[in-house]
Amino acid sequence: MVDEAVIQRKYIALKGSLNERSRRLWAAAEAREAGRGGFAAVLRATGMSSRTLAKGLRELQSPSDLPPDRIRRPGGGRKPVKVLEPGLVDALDQLVDPSTRGDPESPLRWTCKGTRRLAGELRKQGYQVSHTLVAELLAEAGYSLQANRKNREGSHHPDRNAQFEYISRQVTAQITRGRPAISVDTKKKELVGDFKNGGQEWQPKGRPEQVRVHDFVDRQLGKAIPYGVYDLRGNLGWVSVGVTHDTASFAVATIRRWWRYMGRKAYSHARSLLITADSGGSNGARVRLWKWELQRFANDSGLTIHVCHLPPGTSKWNKIEHRLFSFISKNWRGRPLLTLATIVHLIGSTQTQAGLRVRCMPDRRNYPTKVVISDAQMHTLNLTPDAFHGEWNYTICPKHH
Repeated sequence: MVDEAVIQRKYIALKGSLNERSRRLWAAAEAREAGRGGFAAVLRATGMSSRTLAKGLRELQSPSDLPPDRIRRPGGGRKPVKVLEPGLVDALDQLVDPSTRGDPESPLRWTCKGTRRLAGELRKQGYQVSHTLVAELLAEAGYSLQANRKNREGSHHPDRNAQFEYISRQVTAQITRGRPAISVDTKKKELVGDFKNGGQEWQPKGRPEQVRVHDFVDRQLGKAIPYGVYDLRGNLGWVSVGVTHDTASFAVATIRRWWRYMGRKAYSHARSLLITADSGGSNGARVRLWKWELQRFANDSGLTIHVCHLPPGTSKWNKIEHRLFSFISKNWRGRPLLTLATIVHLIGSTQTQAGLRVRCMPDRRNYPTKVVISDAQMHTLNLTPDAFHGEWNYTICPKHH
């Protein structure tokens, strides 16, 4: 493996005592000695141009008849493009400067900043440039190709960290007492059918799985809506795969099924359940139907239900995202989700060396949207807000008839 750091240290130590020609020959000798990858490594370590290094290699292969002491005099050779084309660098900077985006005077506003497109715009302004020269100038100016990065979560609530600490204390206390604490959320909706699924899987060479070119919903197969429940203490997951709508009724129905098939057996003496959830979506803190359905579940199960919502804009910190959903995505990567049964099987077969096990069932029931819970119905809930941010943290006790 080529050690660029060693080449760079040699170059720094020698360049002061070498002339232009000897530097070129030394660099060429290093590149040739390094073998595969040596050319690029020397370019990165020395900052030389590829043309200079290539010329040095040619000179090593076919030594010149020129006297050894003959070198280019200072200032000799072709002038840099910055000198030949005054104003070029400033013109290029104005085209790629992010502050010009959306400016009516900018010819590239809201368009792709490819080097060929940039070179074309510069030529319209009278500059004689190629797309490769544009790429070199951009690199010299410190630009590089970059994608968007998701790191803006919106405005931070002043009590964001305090809410995380509050949730942590509630979960720790619940688990310490041997009582169930779960994290819930909806996974990304998936198209059912022979559609492209991100990732790769092993296939016979040259025989990739054939899928559709366009991702239009198949009216017969529809979409799959996975809603998950993750047991924070037991490292166990439950997922119901719905086929109609992601509503609060579907969310609580999934929690009911988890309790029926997994939770009640694991926590047979439990009298309470702690739920951590996002602040939005079907299990949002302001969703009336969510609280109405939880009240019905509390009445039927006899459980006192404590709910703690994550602060707004922090859904990626929900435990279910990286302890359950991420492993499901890895388990089915590169596989078309051909049928609902395929999705259920792939989710149910998800497991990790750390002990994660998942159960999954389809839920074909219809969950209508726009269900309205009136003020009168809300007043009948046996709901008590916590002293700390009662809009995020509250307790729903069963009503005994």
